[in-house]
Amino acid sequence: MTVGSGISVSDGRLNVLGETILTDVKDNVIVTPATGGLLTNGAFIGVHSDQTGSRRVFPIGKLRDLRFMCVFRFKLWWMTQRMGSCGEEIPYETQFLIVEGKEDQSSVINYVVFLPILEGDFRAVLQGNSNNELEICLESGDPDVKEFDGSHLVFVAAGSDPFDVITNAVKTVIPILRRTVEGHLQTFSHRERKKMPDMLNWFGWCTWDAFYTNVTADGVKQGLESLEKGGIPPKFVIIDDGWQSVGMDPTSEGAIADNSANFANRLTNIKENHKFQKNGKEGQRVEDPSMGIRHIVKQVKDQHSVKYVYVWHALAGYWGGVKPGLVETGQYESKMSYPVSSPGVDSNEPCDAFNSIAKNGLGLVNPEKVFSFYNDLHSYLSSAGIDGVKVDVQNILETLGSGHGGRVKLARKYHQALEASISRNFPDNGIISCMSHNTDGLYSSKRSAVIRASDDFWPRDPASHTIHIASVAYNTVFLGEFMQPDWDMFHSVHEMAEYHGAARAVGGCALYVSDKPGQHDFNLLRKLVLPDGSILRAKLPGRPTRDCLFSDPARDGKTLLKIWNLNDHNGVVGVFNCQGAGWCKNEKKNLIHDEQPGTITGIIRAKDVDYLPRIAGDKWKGDAIVYSHIHGDLVYLEKSTSLSVTLKTREYEVFTVVPVSEISNKVAFAPIGLIKMFNSGGAVKELNCEVESSGTIQMKVRGCGAFGAYSSVRPKRIQVDAEEVEFEYEEASGFIRFDLQVPEEEMYLWNVVVEV
Repeated sequence: MTVGSGISVSDGRLNVLGETILTDVKDNVIVTPATGGLLTNGAFIGVHSDQTGSRRVFPIGKLRDLRFMCVFRFKLWWMTQRMGSCGEEIPYETQFLIVEGKEDQSSVINYVVFLPILEGDFRAVLQGNSNNELEICLESGDPDVKEFDGSHLVFVAAGSDPFDVITNAVKTVIPILRRTVEGHLQTFSHRERKKMPDMLNWFGWCTWDAFYTNVTADGVKQGLESLEKGGIPPKFVIIDDGWQSVGMDPTSEGAIADNSANFANRLTNIKENHKFQKNGKEGQRVEDPSMGIRHIVKQVKDQHSVKYVYVWHALAGYWGGVKPGLVETGQYESKMSYPVSSPGVDSNEPCDAFNSIAKNGLGLVNPEKVFSFYNDLHSYLSSAGIDGVKVDVQNILETLGSGHGGRVKLARKYHQALEASISRNFPDNGIISCMSHNTDGLYSSKRSAVIRASDDFWPRDPASHTIHIASVAYNTVFLGEFMQPDWDMFHSVHEMAEYHGAARAVGGCALYVSDKPGQHDFNLLRKLVLPDGSILRAKLPGRPTRDCLFSDPARDGKTLLKIWNLNDHNGVVGVFNCQGAGWCKNEKKNLIHDEQPGTITGIIRAKDVDYLPRIAGDKWKGDAIVYSHIHGDLVYLEKSTSLSVTLKTREYEVFTVVPVSEISNKVAFAPIGLIKMFNSGGAVKELNCEVESSGTIQMKVRGCGAFGAYSSVRPKRIQVDAEEVEFEYEEASGFIRFDLQVPEEEMYLWNVVVEV
């Protein structure tokens, strides 16, 4: 018998906390306890093997009749979710797996998480086979890198709260103890240790869908002016692909996508192209820095009150890398490389971008020179007033490991250089990672704090919108341990605009649109953005509720997707009917599989907000107020009761869930927040129901507009900044409403006192 901290292999079974998870476990499987002794239910799974080679597959044991959820790479760049109950349903390139155990005699369910990790120069992933066996696939990405140890390939942890299990498996509490993945690898940092860039707290605009690569300096100004005229001022802007100096090789074959990006182009200069030079002309370059991109950055910050400007670049410089042999970029010693993707990726969705790069090659900067490349690029941008970068096409590195010691070694070299340059040049940790859903990068990230969480917002693909919301939510279960997930831009004028907007309100993410100038729905945006350009951002990465984790809200025809998050003094739950479309494993693409999915009814409970007790306080008895955004009403939910919600296809609802406080005079009170905003409760920043004067509630509240609360009795008076205000009170429901004015200061906190 092999024992590992509550996890054992005995008689051909992998037992976790007394329950069999895998049967027919192979004799060469080993379990190594997580050292340190404090985590009683964590261990590493590995294999004894005499095999060598750059790619090896090892069966572990059979998974049968237990529900699981996994996230896997359906294409080179991105992950999505899959649910099932047996090993053969686990796809290639599975990077995260959580299994639901059976309910025991005490009505306790344990959850078991499997995290394939990095070992030396190798990367492990999971997959299933036709015998229902869970397999470990181990790859180096370099034919010459063949030898591996094999003892620490997958970290396994278990417990009764799925979200705590995942966090405790990844995050180390005491750095010297190697009892978690973070402590064992010591190559990355958990999200909670990272500095979050301030742009997350403000509304933004991205140029991509508005202009694609045809973006110009004038176009940037037009977009900002258009939004400002409607009273929704962007405070950050992302100048996406289209600002750089790029060109094709004479022998390259162009690959121009419908969004006008040419994957065959290579970077020819680290400075901007003529479109972003003052009075620039094609084919000419002005070397005066004040005439470069600096001039437009200064204008948008001075004239439009923009706080942060980010620009796009690929991890390799551009889609096709850095062009070799040029005077302007020769010091980076780029050489032509030809990507080779792994068999697991090849078995999933094909990609035009990768196929173009594989055919035309990529100018790969010498790994020993890559810090100089990033530092030169970023210091130039920083000197122009740029505050950060969106670094795209990151996973291309895994295909270029041959001759560089393998994919893991190359990725770590690049990511260390990238993060060192970001730290030196962008003090607010200004980086968004994109097209980066592989563990080579995730387990090599010490500083990067924001990551795009799914494939793009595709405005013209009807199948993509429900898929987008579901994929981000389930990917976040894993990605949210490393960085703050970014739900991508969307359009405020679109048939699915409210659906996307509501999802981002519960996602805890950056909020930005990519509207064309003059095409805005300001009524929608006012549900998301305050007049000062700030947003009511929830505190955590938004994740599916516990009762949704192992159901398929895109395909099963009966499940509503519920996404939960926390604010300072309440929770928020977004509910979405996502049925009807999903990624098809046979066609290898997103498809609508049900043109007319039915209406679905589900339930909302206070416990859907998994961490609500942590902010409610020790005296909370479990009762809650649930406020419906669309219907505009509140319901008092006693502990362990529920509220039904019915949604047609592509419909949504957002609920604010507020713990009821019982004041000393037996009055029940619960502040909802700004009731016209999607995330109403994000406005309540401080709450004190235990003040010296009996029957007085004190709050600090951000924003303006209609404020709502529940009180079991009619308040005697309400004061805002020491001035009494008028209010409405519904006797039947206990619903209080009053108005907050537009404050003169950014991020202003109103002092609200309610006397009952």
